[in-house]
Amino acid sequence: MKIAVVHDWLITYSGAERVLEQILACFPQTDLFAVVDFFDDKQRVHLQNKKAVTTFIQKFPLAKKLCQAYLPFMPLAIEQLDLSKYDVIISNSHAVAKGVITGPDQLHISYVNSPIRYAWDLQHQYLKEAGLSTGLRSYIVRKTLHKMRIWDLRTANGVDCFVANSNFIAKRIWKVYRREAAVIYPPVDTNYFIPAIEKKDDFYLTVSRLTPYKKVGLIVKAFAKLPQQKLVVIGDGSQRQSIQKHITPNITFLGQQPTSVIKEYMQRAKAFVFAAEEDFGITPLEAQACGTPVIAYGKGGCLETICDVGVDVGNIGNKNSTGIFFTEQTEDSLLAAIEKFESLSIDPKNCRDNALRFSEEVFKVKFKEFVEKEIGRFFGKI
Repeated sequence: MKIAVVHDWLITYSGAERVLEQILACFPQTDLFAVVDFFDDKQRVHLQNKKAVTTFIQKFPLAKKLCQAYLPFMPLAIEQLDLSKYDVIISNSHAVAKGVITGPDQLHISYVNSPIRYAWDLQHQYLKEAGLSTGLRSYIVRKTLHKMRIWDLRTANGVDCFVANSNFIAKRIWKVYRREAAVIYPPVDTNYFIPAIEKKDDFYLTVSRLTPYKKVGLIVKAFAKLPQQKLVVIGDGSQRQSIQKHITPNITFLGQQPTSVIKEYMQRAKAFVFAAEEDFGITPLEAQACGTPVIAYGKGGCLETICDVGVDVGNIGNKNSTGIFFTEQTEDSLLAAIEKFESLSIDPKNCRDNALRFSEEVFKVKFKEFVEKEIGRFFGKI
């Protein structure tokens, strides 16, 4: 079988790219395709040094910096990738990768990190946070997203099998495409993120891109009201300046840091704080892999990856809790959760054991078995 793997864009190495890395590890002889590929040699190591076949957007002015601004061109671009010589196409999609054109004798499996969030149920939140609620620019963006929804729905018909990265996203896939999806959780590098031998330090930690929906500003404002509690913030992004305005003496802002530093702080922190509504959320699991409990907003993928003190998840019950949820994205709700956490004692071993359910090894076994099963089923009918 000749296999092609299609990714949205290769600019930063984050959650979707970690999934791509393990897909390529499952099927190392595949060819790679993407809208654009701006990975450097260090990043390309994660992709078995593969360089993607790209689209015409690769040559657009400032394509690396303005890639997402070229979203209106992406449906046309992704459809120009010629995959006719491949038997199996695996798309790893959170935007347009699933829109590649395939034939009736080709199997298309799409691993969906999410349908295009800012085009579907999160459109209004996106427009508000981007300052595009009204005006001519708002109209143009809304019109673009309207066309994107039509195209996105149409291209779902070209996918033979959907795989979602969480039950939360499987529900979104059903809502948007009316298609069932298998669930295979994204991989967490539990061999790298490991507990430290030393005792925990007396500080909380958050690690995130500083973008509006991540709600890091909410975390900072909450801790500004808790001068007796220390917080360390790691990350960078468009919200950096506005967040720094609320920094108080008990809050340490470190900006962007290498993975080695992030791991060290995850190992030392007494708890990891996470306020976003995520499709899955890998960083809370990396913290748990380091033996660190999580205080998280109780919605989205976190409900599947954190064992709350009052909730049973699968076969892991209250006695094996790994964190605590707060119910609203407000300072008061987070403050109440922190106060409750201070009265708890969560075993680091619980956190580590829970994270191991999402290891890279588990992902590779489940994903490879799924693909091989679908290949047998699909080509057995031809």
